[in-house]
Amino acid sequence: MNISVKDARKIQTVTLTDCMPSLEEFIAVAKYGAKVEFSEEMKAAVNANRRLLEKFLEEGRIIYGVTTGFGENVRYTISPKDATTLQENIVRTHAVAVGEPLSREQARAVMLMTILNAGKGHSGIRIETLDLIRQFLNLDLIPFAPSEGSVGYLGVEAHLVMAYIGEGKILKDGKAVPALPVLKENGIEPLVLSYKEGLSMLNGTITVTALGLLALYESILTMQNAEIAGAMCYEALRGTTKALDSRIHAAKRHKEQANSAANLRKMLKGSEICAKHVDDKVQDAYVLRSMAHIHGAAKKLVREAYEVIINEMHSISDNPELFAEGEDDGVALMCGNFDGSFVGSHADMLAMACAIEGNLVERGIDRMVNRNLNDGLPAFLVSNPGLNSGFMIPQYTAAGLVNEIKHLAVPVTIDSVSTCANQEDPVSMAYYAAKKAGTCVRKLQYLTAIEIYVALQAIDFLKPLESSPAIGKLRNFLRETIPFVENDRYLYPDIEYVFERVKDGTFIDLMEKEIGELEF
Repeated sequence: MNISVKDARKIQTVTLTDCMPSLEEFIAVAKYGAKVEFSEEMKAAVNANRRLLEKFLEEGRIIYGVTTGFGENVRYTISPKDATTLQENIVRTHAVAVGEPLSREQARAVMLMTILNAGKGHSGIRIETLDLIRQFLNLDLIPFAPSEGSVGYLGVEAHLVMAYIGEGKILKDGKAVPALPVLKENGIEPLVLSYKEGLSMLNGTITVTALGLLALYESILTMQNAEIAGAMCYEALRGTTKALDSRIHAAKRHKEQANSAANLRKMLKGSEICAKHVDDKVQDAYVLRSMAHIHGAAKKLVREAYEVIINEMHSISDNPELFAEGEDDGVALMCGNFDGSFVGSHADMLAMACAIEGNLVERGIDRMVNRNLNDGLPAFLVSNPGLNSGFMIPQYTAAGLVNEIKHLAVPVTIDSVSTCANQEDPVSMAYYAAKKAGTCVRKLQYLTAIEIYVALQAIDFLKPLESSPAIGKLRNFLRETIPFVENDRYLYPDIEYVFERVKDGTFIDLMEKEIGELEF
């Protein structure tokens, strides 16, 4: 299975039927603003499940969070006449997350994940409630939701629901403003919560999975960009391509390594630089000789995370969950499907993948600028060192970034702090795992941008030898905006430009037009 996410930017509308979209469809909505529509099949499934919950209430069945209190308060029975008050109370009292708000794409991802979780027809939620969230997405209304202090559920999500009921805030022009006037401006009636709805929108792995999916998407793009940066580094350091021989990588029996070696061979095919220097050394340093191995290992972690996080998106993480039994009856089952251990542990893996890849990228940057290691390139890649610092300090930035990634890569889900009077005793802490995975990927994107920028400068010192056609296309593209650094100048704008091209997939598109699809 090859993993590709490049079509996410092209999708305009996502119609939900089974609420099991692809990663590309999820990202199209969360990140790129695609519209959301509900199929008739989805509406029918949600409505049928809602009728089942209404039947249970008429019969007086005891159901957690519907006719009982929450958490350790499960021992208290709630009258059906207080069902709405119960749901309002959980939202108001649980909206206690703090700190900086979720970003636009994070909030949109959580809103979409709320729909996907409840829209599979086992949560008892009304279709009208899900449709209000759909309107928020399609109108690009972003609830204000502080992003710190979650153990995996409840606090952050409650702030979103506060906006739905008109009591919270919405981000408008970068400021948090009262939600109710914004709802009225857009012709939306505030949501009046019914039984189980507050609980369903606060419960489960909704936010953990949403942030995990964002980090997963960025990880896939970034690993491919890092491989492109690696090919450029290979040319800049005149590595021997004998180390990429397919027989070597077939012997290792890890397909991700073999795929990475194949990608590097394709990107370097036709390189005059590599052809000229293929026999210069018996063997290169690890940063080149083990490049495919390290890329492959990092990508293996991403592939495993892909399987698990997509499975979670396609799952239901509510509690309780309602199941039909025959045409006229069913059961409400109290459960632990809200647990975030699957996503949290694999979000931790994404952070580890970033640290592994970051080590390789930073060492490539250092070797290219270091006159003691770069086989004759000028010190710090500038023609007149001493007077000019050249690319000395971008390596410092890279060192700082990789240090930050390593500390963030310490697993979160091995920890637990019990909550709710020990009713919730092992707690996954998956929220922070997913959140920091996204932070790690962003830092790796900057590292990758710096390696591409440094390699661009280094390769120009090797003229008149030409790069491979594929790398030459990328070089020519960048040189349209970024001139060769002859003497010291302000480098920050160049780094930011390359960073944005890493994020938007430009380099991947350029490579694949030249050599075909990159294997993941």
